[in-house]
Amino acid sequence: MGESTAPILRVNQLNKQFGTGCRQCNEVGSRQLDKNYCTACGTVHACQQISFDLYPGEVLGIVGESGSGKSTLMRCLYFDQEVTNGEAFLTPYKDGSSNLFEESSQQQRYIRNHLMGKVYQNPVMGLRMDFSSIGNIAEKMIAAGNRHVAAMESRGSELLEKVHIPLHRMKEAPKNFSGGMQQRVQIAKAMSNNPPILLLDEVTTGLDLSVQANVLDLIKHLQRELNISIVLVSHDLGVIRMLADRTMVMLDGQIVEQGLTDQILEDPQHAYTQQLVHSML
Repeated sequence: MGESTAPILRVNQLNKQFGTGCRQCNEVGSRQLDKNYCTACGTVHACQQISFDLYPGEVLGIVGESGSGKSTLMRCLYFDQEVTNGEAFLTPYKDGSSNLFEESSQQQRYIRNHLMGKVYQNPVMGLRMDFSSIGNIAEKMIAAGNRHVAAMESRGSELLEKVHIPLHRMKEAPKNFSGGMQQRVQIAKAMSNNPPILLLDEVTTGLDLSVQANVLDLIKHLQRELNISIVLVSHDLGVIRMLADRTMVMLDGQIVEQGLTDQILEDPQHAYTQQLVHSML
């Protein structure tokens, strides 16, 4: 990655809290929290001052234990939840000059439909289980303004083939599919409008190891072929090692360490990262 490469996504000081906060926890510099929880008023500071850049064609891994704020961060980036405050700029959107979090809900829908795809940990969140698989892909294409049925059908078939769903099953509903197949349909749906950015939230959790390996291979292959930028959340360092170029480590709503994946796995600096890496060996 040359110095001239500008980030495709810049996130700056993103905060997400559940609760109004109080004197004890609202001052950023002097917060007194138990992990990410304020014992005085009960506010949870799920994401605190999160800043990072994502570069074109890069896979950025985010690792951390359950409750570290990584899935909340993903929900904020995809507008599934509103941020408390912070900024995000996307180069393909208004040349990266407009804070995405301050755009209207209509504009945020446009960004979701054209510029981002998301694959959820639980396929029920990302798919309509009673629609056909190809119908799920068409739904995302229609949301982005496509009206041409034949074009949608050919794009849908192409994507399902890419993710190894047999075409004779494309009219079948995902509720009849195994977990691994449901994840693959979700990946096809997320990619239907050629978004430059894909958000993957714990996509292999709960899958058998052999199925996990297949899904990860698929993601790796698609990422290389299409040069998509990916933000990948996992609590599994094996997944991060296989896919991520750079890695951020989150703990209690904060980034405690970030760097090249190899560097973080081979020479972790923060005590929590050392513990994570050690538990993987």
